[in-house]
Amino acid sequence: MSTITLVGTRLAEAGQEFVYQGEAGACEGCPYRNQCLNLSEGVKYRVTDVREGAQTLPCGVHDDGVSAVEVEPTSVRANVPARNAYAGSKAKLDGPCPHVDCPSHEFCEPAGAEFDEEYRIAEIVGDPPHDYCSLDRDLTTVEFAPEKE
Repeated sequence: MSTITLVGTRLAEAGQEFVYQGEAGACEGCPYRNQCLNLSEGVKYRVTDVREGAQTLPCGVHDDGVSAVEVEPTSVRANVPARNAYAGSKAKLDGPCPHVDCPSHEFCEPAGAEFDEEYRIAEIVGDPPHDYCSLDRDLTTVEFAPEKE
């Protein structure tokens, strides 16, 4: 189910994805705060539609203003321990990784997923993009199901 919200005009394009970070200090006293602050913090969203004819509103956070869009929670691609990883099961991230130059780092520490949370695996993607894990972890790449609103 989609939600109507306001996002920075640079994000106001169908297909754009972002992780909602919650209220910023500049939001205090804004007349549009109820339309902007209606998402769940830490959840990854995809813009599904841009509201036609909506005006650009001024914003203390986004220098180009904000526009009305429809968003839905979206899946998060992540690396999880390969053992017991199958579609429909639940999994946690294996933990932080200091190897930021590794091609798998963005999947070992994905935006929109927390280390202490369990997520339902929607799909097994396959082998991670790295040739070997410097932490000697046996990982598989999965798609976590979107968060329920």
